[in-house]
Amino acid sequence: MDRKSAYLLLNLLPDIGSLRIRHLVEHFGRVEDIFSAQINDLCQVKDIGEKLAKKILSVPKEIDLDKELKLIEKYQIKLIFWGDENYPTGLKTLPDSPMVIYLRGELKEEDIFAISIVGTRRATNYGKMVAERLAKGLAEAKITIISGLARGIDTVAHQSALSESGRTIAVLGNGLAVHYPPENRKLEEKIINSGALLSEFPMTYPPERANFPRRNRLIAGLSFGVVVIEADIKSGALITARLALEQGREVFAVPGSIFSPYSRGTHLLIKEGAKLVEETADIIEEIQPLKERWHPTVAREIDREKLSTEEKEMYEIFPFEPVSIDFLLEHSGLGLGEISQLLISLEMKGLVKPLAGKMYQRLGGNV
Repeated sequence: MDRKSAYLLLNLLPDIGSLRIRHLVEHFGRVEDIFSAQINDLCQVKDIGEKLAKKILSVPKEIDLDKELKLIEKYQIKLIFWGDENYPTGLKTLPDSPMVIYLRGELKEEDIFAISIVGTRRATNYGKMVAERLAKGLAEAKITIISGLARGIDTVAHQSALSESGRTIAVLGNGLAVHYPPENRKLEEKIINSGALLSEFPMTYPPERANFPRRNRLIAGLSFGVVVIEADIKSGALITARLALEQGREVFAVPGSIFSPYSRGTHLLIKEGAKLVEETADIIEEIQPLKERWHPTVAREIDREKLSTEEKEMYEIFPFEPVSIDFLLEHSGLGLGEISQLLISLEMKGLVKPLAGKMYQRLGGNV
């Protein structure tokens, strides 16, 4: 049996886990030798009892490795095994580093300069705007964005990095032949062209709840720090933050409304010592390797076409939540015709966008 087949078979064995596989490899020296060992030899390895030893030796007969190999070929998967030269540096120090990494796309040397952005799946407009602003700012600074491809904050983080032609890596809690969430399938393809999809799970492994804490440790491990945007107390994003602290990474949190349940988690992190984040510089300046390679550019707002006094006054009326025409009539003192003309002008300049129900959303920061 060759090294590739041996690693894949062990990874396909349910419930064995990365730590036990590592113990086996360290004991036998070569992963290939595990399947030719005797039961008594296997039982000498830490956390390997007789029952599991028998399962290991039966794996080549009971698990369809050909099916896995065909899917790996179909999806053009690159495999990275523990000990390979190109094994991600940030994951080497984990006590339970994945023995097998499945990769669609490409990891580059510059991906070591990475920040993770995570948050609730039920993101508010405020949370989405913050995620977009921070992800775009980091991408402009040539920093890779790591996230988990989940709905909400994760999706916005990936999309925003791509919109700036930046690199982004999605770490999945399922196999790469499973598309979850299904609405992000097109986004997966875009990420493959400007980064990578990464998983430690076999190709058809489903997105089970227990998988996500395992995924989250990789999200933390691949980056210099984790930014949490909108999270309740029991959010998986907080698990990622805790894992980041355990791994010696930086933890950042974006404050929100005291009336929002999705601010409870981020405010708790801030109380416990996470750095409060308002802009990209708050992240970069806290991490020396990022700070050393950062060349701040002039803020995008001042590159926009100069606004008239009336346009600027109208823009500044907008809060960071969608508003109606009635709101603008009440707060501007202008007539409907004047407001309509200003909205058209601001929309053409990329500062406002119309939403369903005759609502309008402010874009960007201050002007």
